[in-house]
Amino acid sequence: MTTLETTPGTPVAEPTPQEQGAALLGQIAGYMAVRTVEMGIRSGLIRFVADNPGSTANEIADRMDLDDLYVSVWCRGGFGAGILDRQGDGFVLAPHMATLLLDETSPAFMGGLFPLVRQPEMFDRFAANLDSGARLWWDDTSPDWIDSVKGASKPFNTRLIPGGLSQIEGLAERLHLGGRIVDTACGAGQGLIKLAQSFPQCDIVGVDGDQHSIDQARAEVRDAGLADRVTLVCSPLEDMVLDTPAALIINNLSMHECRDIDAVTERIKAALEPGGWFVISDFPFPSTDEGLRTVPGRVMSGVQFFEAQIDDQLLPRVAYDLLLDKHGFTGLGSFPMTPMHAVTYARTPG
Repeated sequence: MTTLETTPGTPVAEPTPQEQGAALLGQIAGYMAVRTVEMGIRSGLIRFVADNPGSTANEIADRMDLDDLYVSVWCRGGFGAGILDRQGDGFVLAPHMATLLLDETSPAFMGGLFPLVRQPEMFDRFAANLDSGARLWWDDTSPDWIDSVKGASKPFNTRLIPGGLSQIEGLAERLHLGGRIVDTACGAGQGLIKLAQSFPQCDIVGVDGDQHSIDQARAEVRDAGLADRVTLVCSPLEDMVLDTPAALIINNLSMHECRDIDAVTERIKAALEPGGWFVISDFPFPSTDEGLRTVPGRVMSGVQFFEAQIDDQLLPRVAYDLLLDKHGFTGLGSFPMTPMHAVTYARTPG
């Protein structure tokens, strides 16, 4: 569980009802924008505008076989939300929106977040179980949820592999010599494919406790033509045992979910070669009240609604320093990738 600290400061004047009302209207406007963007992604409207800039609402409706009035309403909503701009009588995507909402290969891709937050597992199930506190685990979630998580987490892998890893002194040079890389909590296999493509001299192992995710990963790896270099293991990380020491073990977006984080850390340490690297890529949850009021803090607070249902919470980045130091890792370091993505790393003695 995270702990919050308050920072003493100069007292500020109490906001007026009008100011508080304006803040609430901003929250409602944000909700409207999320629904507009998610609808545009799901229906293909945003993709159509990207491919056919300058189209009018009527032209979009005619060519996509949609209702004229509904499309005109969506276009105005998209303009109001800032994802569309005017071009004569038609519409174009606002600057960088094609990259941010459509380009899944970009480290800046954010389009996967909008379908994710609309899944029942995020808020609806939480609200339905507010009295009972009923928990679930990944194998209780729907395939749509798993697919949405895959889409939302893709840019974390894109940023980390190989760019983030290249910022760790000596690691890229070690991996180019060959060896084993292990992706723990590998999910549907996006990281495995990136690792195999980025470090062709290495053998890749993916470990995950969810059989559905392992099955998805196996299909993804096979379709990428990498089945001869990627091994998949279905196992809780607390029970993970590897037959060959690894040069690098990665955990991307899942270390906070460990049922016994100390046992997992010990398993990882035991699976590394002397001087091997452990890299944790995760959300850096705010450790102060002020941090919670930032936009990244508010988004991560929303993620906590799902995390609570699997009986965990996101951790402040510094918690990983304390964890790795406690278990005897050396050479601790960290760096931010984005305001919502931080990397922490360390090595085994040797």
